[in-house]
Amino acid sequence: MKALITGASSGIGAQLAVEFSNLGYDLILVARRKTRLQELSKSLKTKVEIIPLDLGSTFNCVKLYEQVKDEDIDVVINNAGFGLAGEFTETKLDREMDMIDLNIKAVHTLTKCFLKDFKNKNKGYILNVASSAAFQPGPLMATYYATKNYVYALTMAIYEELRKEHSKVYIGCLCPGPVNTEFNKVAKVEFKMSSLSSEYVAHYTVKKMFQRKLVIIPGFLMKCSYYLSKFSPLRLKLKVIYHIQKSKLQ
Repeated sequence: MKALITGASSGIGAQLAVEFSNLGYDLILVARRKTRLQELSKSLKTKVEIIPLDLGSTFNCVKLYEQVKDEDIDVVINNAGFGLAGEFTETKLDREMDMIDLNIKAVHTLTKCFLKDFKNKNKGYILNVASSAAFQPGPLMATYYATKNYVYALTMAIYEELRKEHSKVYIGCLCPGPVNTEFNKVAKVEFKMSSLSSEYVAHYTVKKMFQRKLVIIPGFLMKCSYYLSKFSPLRLKLKVIYHIQKSKLQ
């Protein structure tokens, strides 16, 4: 058994590596920071291959696939991504383009490449990591929310295609709320509500993935927020989200 995890150098990605290793999976761990990957690999119980690579490049995404496509991979976790906060007219365009490349294009490319192989084998798991941000627009984090909307919508569409084909391939979407990771520092935000631990999120995620849950939302409060948001008027949601994001800006 083998799992490939992107964005594996810290946070949810690193904890997912721990979970899968504990289940007996050999691992292919991908991230930019080689030293972090090396440190993580020493703590894991199974065989680990580390691939230091910036997946913000579509060329690198295809390169990664070509490098590992002949290995018998059972699980692909598209976890690499980052956030950015601020007024849309004030955030830097080049940083937003980097985020679109990583949060959208990398997920799209790797999902397409591996899904073709999984469909041919009629087995395999693909989990795309989005966010609770996937369910609504996000003033003051407009581009980040939009990227996670894309990941969520893409995953839902592919799920239905697979279902109609009676495929045994699984695809699902992880949509966590605040998690205690490096995300806050990179995005330059500070959550006012309590964050879940990455250990809890990873453990819950793996359990629900193997139960073939389509949308995985860790935490009772985030589940309540998800269902309530379905019945809230859009303009009210926008006002609430703006207020929440404003309070998070450092």
